[in-house]
Amino acid sequence: MLLADLADLRAVDRLADEVLARYDRLDVLINNAGLGGGPAGSARQESVDGYELRFAVNYLAGYHLTRRLLPLLTRSAPARVINVASVGQQALDFTDVMLERGYDRSRAYAQSKLAQIMFTFDLADELDPATVFVGALHPATYMATTMVREAGVSPWSTVEEGVEAVLHLLGAPSRGVPSGRYFNGTEESRADAQAYDAQARRRLRELAEGLVARALAPGRT
Repeated sequence: MLLADLADLRAVDRLADEVLARYDRLDVLINNAGLGGGPAGSARQESVDGYELRFAVNYLAGYHLTRRLLPLLTRSAPARVINVASVGQQALDFTDVMLERGYDRSRAYAQSKLAQIMFTFDLADELDPATVFVGALHPATYMATTMVREAGVSPWSTVEEGVEAVLHLLGAPSRGVPSGRYFNGTEESRADAQAYDAQARRRLRELAEGLVARALAPGRT
């Protein structure tokens, strides 16, 4: 088992180094770890790198880890990258991505999950689907997980339903499903409109690259 603090991009970088050092193939990467929305009015939090915490953990950590592991995934073809997002999505305001004005934790969660989907679409456009298939999904609503229970929410779905949805998407290529799609459970669905905006995806990609580079810059403490 390999562990890393996903709120620290240097730790994510070390995790990628460990994976690359230990393994000569990687068939599946599922980016599932993350922080929930929580009650409105909750205080804004920051990652080790000084970024809004949900954007950092839910999006940037998976973005950077995937980018670092792409060569190994490509060599392991056919491989899969699955981003576990959410039906809760909100368009990013590029003038305040870190939500320093009028912070709302649910909004932070929703924009981070849309960012995952935008990354999914970008990555699918970049890669040969026969080499690396990429997909995103909302597995189920309010599954009976620790995160949901700690938020004081009564579960609507079982963890098994979420697992079934992930496994369904993992098998999508064999059913002829194109790479770069978003699923709600086991059904292909439509994400927020911003996910289909190529200019918005480019802005997000450039932002992510800059934030990662700043966090990993030599001499940074």
